[in-house]
Amino acid sequence: MSSSSHSTPAARPAIVLGGGIGGLAAALALHRRGFPVTVHERAASLEPVGAGLALAPNALRALDVLGVGARLRALAVRHPAVGLRKPSGRSLARTDSDAVQRHFGEPVLAVARAELIAALLEALPPGTVRTGSSATLLDAGNTLAPALVETPDGRHEARLVVAADGIRSATRTHLFPHHPGPRYSGFTTWRTVIDHPEHPPAAVGEIWGRGALAGIVPLAAGRVYVYAAALAPAGQHADDGDEHAEMLRRYGSWCSPLPELLRCGEPSRVLRNDVWALTDPLPAFHCGRVALLGDAAHAMSPFQGQGACQAIEDAVVLAAALPDPVTPSAASNPSDRSDRSDPIEALSRYSAARLPRTSRIVAGSHTVGRLIAVRSRPGALLRDSALAFAGRLPARILLDRSAPTYTWQPPTLREPTAR
Repeated sequence: MSSSSHSTPAARPAIVLGGGIGGLAAALALHRRGFPVTVHERAASLEPVGAGLALAPNALRALDVLGVGARLRALAVRHPAVGLRKPSGRSLARTDSDAVQRHFGEPVLAVARAELIAALLEALPPGTVRTGSSATLLDAGNTLAPALVETPDGRHEARLVVAADGIRSATRTHLFPHHPGPRYSGFTTWRTVIDHPEHPPAAVGEIWGRGALAGIVPLAAGRVYVYAAALAPAGQHADDGDEHAEMLRRYGSWCSPLPELLRCGEPSRVLRNDVWALTDPLPAFHCGRVALLGDAAHAMSPFQGQGACQAIEDAVVLAAALPDPVTPSAASNPSDRSDRSDPIEALSRYSAARLPRTSRIVAGSHTVGRLIAVRSRPGALLRDSALAFAGRLPARILLDRSAPTYTWQPPTLREPTAR
């Protein structure tokens, strides 16, 4: 569709910038509300990086609203217990997965990122996602004019633009040019998926060292997701470019089964990325006809496992806040001058609902990162003693600390009504 000053409201779709988890979830939520939607993804394909992620109870409820929760539960792995240990192997704390499910009504599940991407993509109508299509916001629009987006095939008007274009979001910079943007957390991370290790891990969970951590998460089909984080200067990489060898150098002497798993890994499948976060909250998650979503709105460090979960929440809350889309019959009726389907007023409700919640979770992830960042021996001893003491408290007390995040309930996505 080319931009036209005479195009009808029905001819202007919602446009999503970015085909990651947040962008695809937003597209699916909008589709279920009855909005025509197109996703523009700059990458040539949607092949996701080889990594895993946690789906916490709040995200599972949102995925149920999107109609893909059952599929992901069938693909996910839940381990009976998840532990926190020191590099020596000494246990600091342990969480019973059954207790999590009893407390919150849902478990925390682990899936491969590829499985979540596939579930969202396959639930969308064919042709919704256009890969190799770098889209740029030219005008955010207002109550009197549509937003304007430029793509390789021309300029397009939109009633709504969802900017899910990641932590380096050009759209966010366009809308809020004076915001400082993401700040470096001090941590770099490594991620890899190991297929069918010779000895599947008996110990699952995280290992906390001084200024570093590592995690072991079983995935479906005999795979194991291994991740690690350590304090390091931004932009630093292994001298010879071999990040697999760098992981072994840093973590090869830590407790079993981490070294054994790393030795089974393929060097080509190790990903390294620095961690940047939007520790300064944005003034709003919208401007004009544009809504920011996921990392573009509230990029956070990974230490609470909520990055993808919050992007999925964003998608459901945004779609639920919108009025019903205009129908072709209403759009073609020149006597109907009141555009009851205009989404622009709903975006302030989206910001009001999401900004306080995500700001708290960003701050919480930053706080956990500060605990991991402790480097001194006395500081680490004090931290580990506190973790061990907390691990001996009744499970209910520990689980209550996660309640503000995990007990979130998604809104219902109304079916579009006939006019």
